[in-house]
Amino acid sequence: MDYLLDNIWWILLSANFLIVLITAGYELMHFREPVKSISLIFALFVLPVVGLLVYYFFAQEFRKSKLFNRKKLYDQKIIKDWEDKLLLNEKDLIDIDRHCIEQKIKLVRLLQNNQKKPVTFLNKVRVLINGENKFSALFEDINKAKHHIHIEYYIFNSGRIGNRLILLLCEKAEEGVKVRVSYDYVASRLSSKAVKKMKSCGIEVYPFMPVWFPNLTRKLNYRNHRKMAIIDGSIGFIGGINICDEYVNFEENPKEKLFWRDTHLRIEGHAVKSLQAQFLLNFNFISGKHLTIEDSFFPKIDIPETTAVQIAASGPDTDWQNIMEAILTAINTADKYIYITTPYFIPNNQILTALCMASRIGVEVKIIIPEKGDSVIARYATNSYIEKLLESGVQVFHYHKGMVHAKTMVVDGVLTSVGSCNLDNRSFDINFEINAFLYDEEVATEMTEVYNNDLKETTVLTLNEWMQRPALEKIREALARLWAPLL
Repeated sequence: MDYLLDNIWWILLSANFLIVLITAGYELMHFREPVKSISLIFALFVLPVVGLLVYYFFAQEFRKSKLFNRKKLYDQKIIKDWEDKLLLNEKDLIDIDRHCIEQKIKLVRLLQNNQKKPVTFLNKVRVLINGENKFSALFEDINKAKHHIHIEYYIFNSGRIGNRLILLLCEKAEEGVKVRVSYDYVASRLSSKAVKKMKSCGIEVYPFMPVWFPNLTRKLNYRNHRKMAIIDGSIGFIGGINICDEYVNFEENPKEKLFWRDTHLRIEGHAVKSLQAQFLLNFNFISGKHLTIEDSFFPKIDIPETTAVQIAASGPDTDWQNIMEAILTAINTADKYIYITTPYFIPNNQILTALCMASRIGVEVKIIIPEKGDSVIARYATNSYIEKLLESGVQVFHYHKGMVHAKTMVVDGVLTSVGSCNLDNRSFDINFEINAFLYDEEVATEMTEVYNNDLKETTVLTLNEWMQRPALEKIREALARLWAPLL
């Protein structure tokens, strides 16, 4: 016993080293991306104990495992019927004479082949800038709900906005409207009192993958990052705005609060059916109730507007990295310009190379990112990519008015993407995400105007000035870059 006590640290270090060797071998045998594997193995060896904890909690891969086996819901007849009815075959795609669709036909084909998700044409789209406009529209539509309200958010916090929404949902539930709510267990700060209140009003409330031991390692890393709502199966909301006070720029005391810049969409039409299907898939998974699919979830919709919209969803349960592949295709097929806004720019090699190549062949590429952001390590990791972008002629802008949280892309004046997906590894490969891809000149023109207005609140980065930043900043960036595949 004395020997053990005298040599306890050597014993612990030896045990750690042995476990690290076994874990590194396990990691290598899973044939993941070399860069990610190297980052993980580096962490294991240079950070005793801490490296193992990082690997245990954040790095294990459960993509497409039984944990996310939810495909059986696709077999329900109603979902298959409406998808098959709207899905276009190859001949139909070739015969489409719409200018926007014709230009981006490769992207349409990709999403259709990856997910069997149709491009829908009978849609009315409204762009909502910032939380105050999004919640005003959402509350108005919820007030008019007649049959059901479906809410699915990454962050649902008790607070001024959250409590107002809860009160409204309870009022509708008491009127007989069926209300279902899904919120991410890790990201949300929803009080037990708020949850009890909703349940007492007849609302079905479920957290997405609660984190309890011993299942922590399987669940902590995979989160539902989506932010969407569906009202009566005909109106849908999708974008980057969570249910949280910080996303709303209240008129009173504006100087005491960080300005929050974000974008959301209100969609009315057939594309809402795709949002509905994704909600039902997730709700069936988290509730374990095997929710019966009703015809009222997919009502007949006849509207005069004809904005073309295609919904892309991705996560550990999908066969492909659908949104990442869609963004990559949009970049590679761009002819004139690519305007991107993202709060976190930590791209994989495919996206980074595609953006640099696009710029070098003459496509105008602009990227707006936060000057400071809300994560120090993410900011330094983002900064580590800027030099290569600038060397390739990509224009990078620091948004300095506040926190820019919008996740948008406009391409060639015909394609727009708005959703929950950041340009980082976590969104591409780990979290559950959802984006709307819109093939419409009017929407693209409006979003380009929004982009140009945002540029007025930015500072353009130049290569010469960027190269002169302090050496300490470069060291921090280099260290953060090592963690980039895990962020």
